[in-house]
Amino acid sequence: MSTLAGGFSHETCLLELPDGQVVVRLGGPDPAIEAAVMAVARDHVPVPEVLHLLPEAMILEYVPGIPLTKAFTEPGMKELGQEVGQVVARIATVTFDRPGFFADAALSIPPEPPWSSQLPEMAATCMAAAGHRLDPATREAWLSLCTTHAPALSEIDTQPFLVHADINPKNILVTRRDGTWQVAAILDWEFAYSGCPYGDAANMTRFGADYPEDFVDAFREAFGGHHPHDWEYLGWVLDMFALSDLVTRPPGHEIADQAATRIHTLTTQTPPHP
Repeated sequence: MSTLAGGFSHETCLLELPDGQVVVRLGGPDPAIEAAVMAVARDHVPVPEVLHLLPEAMILEYVPGIPLTKAFTEPGMKELGQEVGQVVARIATVTFDRPGFFADAALSIPPEPPWSSQLPEMAATCMAAAGHRLDPATREAWLSLCTTHAPALSEIDTQPFLVHADINPKNILVTRRDGTWQVAAILDWEFAYSGCPYGDAANMTRFGADYPEDFVDAFREAFGGHHPHDWEYLGWVLDMFALSDLVTRPPGHEIADQAATRIHTLTTQTPPHP
C-alpha cells in the first residue's frame, strides 16, 4: 500500500490487489453522503466508481492520470484550460429540489436561510476564531467586506445545482489521449452541496496567479460560456464563505495560510463589481 496525495480531512492510499489496483479513502465528514454525491455526478462528469462503502472509508476504482498541478509544466495549457472549464461547468447539470447541505445518503436537503443572509453571520463567527492567523484590523475589514457584498447573493440564493465546493488542481486528474488533454477524474466530493456553480469557478481560480496564464484565461472562457456575465463577481462573493472558513484551521495548514494572505489582499484593494 502506498499513500497518495489527498485532502486535509482524509487519507488516500493506493492498494495493490491480485486483480488490480484500488484506492482506499479513509476519513472525511460522511463517506455515505460523499458516495451518493459521486453516484449522481458520475452520469455527467468523470468520477471514480465507488466499489465498496465502509462506515469510515470508501474503496474506489483506480483512475490513471496525473494531478492537474503536475500538468502545468507541460504544453497545451489553453487546450487544458478549456477542457477543465467545460467539465467543471457540467457538474451543475445535476439539480436538486432546493439549495443547501445534504443531510443523509438520500441527499435530502433541510430548509435553511439563504446564502445572502448566512454570509455576514458566518464570517463573523469565523473571524472570531481566526485571531491566530489574522490581525484585528484585517478581521474587521473582512467582516465589513462580506457584509457589504452579501446582498448580491440574493440573485442566486435559490439555485439548486450540484456544487463540488473544493475544485482545485489537486482534486482533478488529467491525462493525454491521442495527444489531447482530457479530465480523467474529479476527486474528493466530501464538501459538495446544492447551490450556485459560480462558487466552483471561484474556487478554481482563487490562486490563479500561481497557474499558467493561458490555462486560467481558457478556463474562465470555457466556464463563462455557460453562465451570465456576472458569474465572476458572484463567484467572488461566494468564495468569501470558503475563505472565511479556511482561516479558522489550526496553525501550520498551508492552504489556510494562503487563504489568510488572500483575505488580507482583498481587504486592501478595490473590490470587483458586477
